[in-house]
Amino acid sequence: MTFGMPEAADIPPILFSGDLLFAGSIGRTDLPGGDMAEMLDSLARVCLPLDDSTVVLSGHGPQTTIGQERATNPYLRQVAAGQGASEAPRRGM
Repeated sequence: MTFGMPEAADIPPILFSGDLLFAGSIGRTDLPGGDMAEMLDSLARVCLPLDDSTVVLSGHGPQTTIGQERATNPYLRQVAAGQGASEAPRRGM
């Protein structure tokens, strides 16, 4: 589940990403009920349309921005390049 807050005059847009997007990674899909194709679809649908200045507050770890993740996160880069789940970077924990 994600929540977004629209940009205000002195506050950038904010995405509370839950376990969808982390700084440098994504939520786990290797647990029961996980699905990499659905995860990549959610990244494309929820994250890619957002402005680079959007602050991402995830369920774990440090805050980041969509711009930072678009530039460095292998999963978001894969989605932005239009690649599907079969080319997904390996996710292990």
